[in-house]
Amino acid sequence: MSTAQHKIGSGFGATSTADDVLHGIDLTGKLALVTGGYSGIGVETTRSLVEAGAHVVVPARRPAVARQALADIPGVELDELDLGDLDSVRGFSERFLASGRTIDIVIDSAAIMACPETRVGPGWEAQFATNHLGHFALVNRLWPAIAPGGARVVSVSSRGHHFSGIRWDDVHWRRGYDKWEAYGQAKTANVLFAVQLDKLGRDAGVRAFALHPGGIITPLQRHLPKEEMIERGWIDEDGNVLHPEAFKTTQQGAATQVWAATSPQLDGLGGVYLEDCDVAEPAREGDESAGVKDWAIDPDQAARLWELSAELTGVDAFAA
Repeated sequence: MSTAQHKIGSGFGATSTADDVLHGIDLTGKLALVTGGYSGIGVETTRSLVEAGAHVVVPARRPAVARQALADIPGVELDELDLGDLDSVRGFSERFLASGRTIDIVIDSAAIMACPETRVGPGWEAQFATNHLGHFALVNRLWPAIAPGGARVVSVSSRGHHFSGIRWDDVHWRRGYDKWEAYGQAKTANVLFAVQLDKLGRDAGVRAFALHPGGIITPLQRHLPKEEMIERGWIDEDGNVLHPEAFKTTQQGAATQVWAATSPQLDGLGGVYLEDCDVAEPAREGDESAGVKDWAIDPDQAARLWELSAELTGVDAFAA
């Protein structure tokens, strides 16, 4: 499979911060929508975009928590959104569209990771439903506001996509649930979403990217038992991070998604997977430490997932 997955020599890297990649970029007059923009690397993403001049809308499942987390960042607009509830997605989208505004940047950063088997909506597996289907419905419903300005849409995936491709015969894990493989499937879905959205949206000037933000200790780990994090060598018995040098700071973790959303270095590109503020290379056989798996950027699988997602959510901005 031919691929555009090759480094472009951005000059940035794993230790670059969101402020580094935004240096010299003026976002005055731009509107950015950041899901998960009040937790973990989302807070730093919101802060850096605001400081560069953007007006940032943060839809939140827990608005009171979001308000407290973002209290020191001026001018952030909050609204309620539960990505695991398609009625909530519709309600938020309708409220936003009624404002008549256009969107310049969408960063789909909200996620859950490795949670116990959980069902939402009509019995859907929670990680696939929240991380992928909720964002799929959100972007499609907001398309009338996204298309006019030629927005960039950033789908925050993870190196966790290495854990699993799409389980086509059982996407909702009704058999043999494995929390890490289910997370991997959801993160693969995030990449495939960007591949197909970029194909469908580029005639309108909309480009889409997926990315791995890096390993960061954040509330994303909320579902992991302490014992498991100790076993993985992340923390000690007292909860201290054992090897801080192995993890990015939140400022570094936010950098790749902010770079994807704003960098002129990506003009003319789209539908690619990024890591460490550059385009990622294809993953090498047997190497789980870097790169993108073929199954996550396969255009046929991307089209198939789009069709399935449209069927499940009942939303498709590109339907004939």
